[in-house]
Amino acid sequence: MHPLKILTRFVVLGLLSSCHVGGAQEAKPFAGLTVHAAPKPLPAGAITADWPHFLGPKHDATSPETKLLGTWPAGGPKKIWELNTGEGYACPVFSAGRLVYFHRVDGKETIDCLDPETGRRFWRFDYPVEYQDRYGFSPGPRSSAVIDGDRVYVAGVTALLHCLELKTGKLLWRRDLTADYKIPQYFFGYGPTPFVWKDRVIVNVGGKARDETAGTCVAAFDKLTGKTLWEVEDTWGASYASPIVAKIRGREVALVIAAGDSRPSAGGLLTIDPQTGKVHDRFPWRAKVYESVIAGTPLVVGDTRVYISETYEKGGTLLEFDENLKSKQLWTQRGFGLHWMMPLNIGGHLYGFAGRNPPDTEFKCLDVATGRIIWSDDTRFDENGRTASFFRASLLQADGRVFCLGEDGLFAEFGLTPKGAVTKQRVRLFRATSTWTLPALHRGLLYVVHNERDTLSGAPARLICYDFRGE
Repeated sequence: MHPLKILTRFVVLGLLSSCHVGGAQEAKPFAGLTVHAAPKPLPAGAITADWPHFLGPKHDATSPETKLLGTWPAGGPKKIWELNTGEGYACPVFSAGRLVYFHRVDGKETIDCLDPETGRRFWRFDYPVEYQDRYGFSPGPRSSAVIDGDRVYVAGVTALLHCLELKTGKLLWRRDLTADYKIPQYFFGYGPTPFVWKDRVIVNVGGKARDETAGTCVAAFDKLTGKTLWEVEDTWGASYASPIVAKIRGREVALVIAAGDSRPSAGGLLTIDPQTGKVHDRFPWRAKVYESVIAGTPLVVGDTRVYISETYEKGGTLLEFDENLKSKQLWTQRGFGLHWMMPLNIGGHLYGFAGRNPPDTEFKCLDVATGRIIWSDDTRFDENGRTASFFRASLLQADGRVFCLGEDGLFAEFGLTPKGAVTKQRVRLFRATSTWTLPALHRGLLYVVHNERDTLSGAPARLICYDFRGE
């Protein structure tokens, strides 16, 4: 293992870039917002939950919300409001009656704080950023904001890490991680979402040393001040997956998928003590392909096992950790390589859309105990004379149901069992490519983002709020 360095440097707030903050406490309408209708009241006895992280309250694409809309109208759930958005791939996050959305608008990375039910804006914070994607994808942020208590944390595509006050948008601290750690651009800019645990923010930094050997791979910062608490050095860089903290063998550990731009390509799973930065385990898992990325956050299965995935060569694997938090492989399944989406763990089976590109993607069910694929379904169907499918879709589980958003705007409810997938209802919300963001669910309202122009309506990239409340 590489040595751990404990640092004590503080953030210098006097070197901040220019920004704009509107601190009004009353949410106000603004250009680009269209309001359609008020939502139905919450059903009596409905369970609701915040959605403070892009993977939901439990970091696994599930929500405890109940009493959701049963049968959808012919055109799909009713729109409450919609907002023309900037560039990027972020998911909206929710807490304390606020919605926070991170995107790039007119060359500035922008954090908007909105009223979740009306779309009106409480405040906006922005700052200029220079980034052009070398593969022609969106130059906007890849990561999403995170809300923790009265604070918002965001890490942009150039690795600027900001902490803002949720109520007002006031800047509390800032770290330029690229300057501090010599982070390269990587394939698609900087991408991991930070993870807040207790008093600290854990970040897959992915820095490089001067000699291009081991740099700071993972770091923890004091969530109140931005002060560095610990660093882990490793030759692995930053992936496009996001760290999480979970319990393994009854002990809390940070699970960090690290990868990056390297020749030969290298990366895998680091298992770290989130309090001290001690590395318990280092498991390599990366395709040999140079331009391969790892974008799927680890999924904890039970108390001892973790599923990780890449889609270029190796596929998925299940690790089991012993009492010393050392891992061993239980199985490997090349056919269950998920690109970036979180699989659902239901009744001892994993469900997800496996495959690198749309033509070769299939919806699959895998037996967790054996790693055997139980069934595959290409989900293709005829849609007004053309072949349609969900391709690299996202799955969301709530209210004992499973919902699916395809990467061009198809939305469905599936019944899933080891015998197969049954489409219970399906609707096209829009037709827009690169719809890669997991839908968010908050207080019975469903929030869907499409990141490209809707070719059916001509609408630009949008954040749309749907009434998903039951009667």
